[in-house]
Amino acid sequence: MRKLYYSSGEVADILGESVTLVRFWANSFSRFIRPGRNARGNRMFTAEDVEMFKRIHYLVKVRRMTLEGAAGRLRDEGRKVAAEVRVIESLKEIRARLADVRKSMDTI
Repeated sequence: MRKLYYSSGEVADILGESVTLVRFWANSFSRFIRPGRNARGNRMFTAEDVEMFKRIHYLVKVRRMTLEGAAGRLRDEGRKVAAEVRVIESLKEIRARLADVRKSMDTI
């Protein structure tokens, strides 16, 4: 079951990045990410925001695009980027499962 809201720290853990970078991207991509605030004033992100962070991470860290280039790609080809990220996540899951199978076969 997915959560309704994620803190900056939870988003950072999901991405494997720092909280500072999550805040920076939230500010830099305010057109795509609009965090709410909790009673303490901390940013809270929806599941859709987390998916957008994954797309941003893919474009900036994996594809090595500039922030402006990533924003343009999200604006012009958002669905295509989302599909690419889903494929990569699926492949990572498959790889992890295969590693588990290999590990279990080594113990036989």
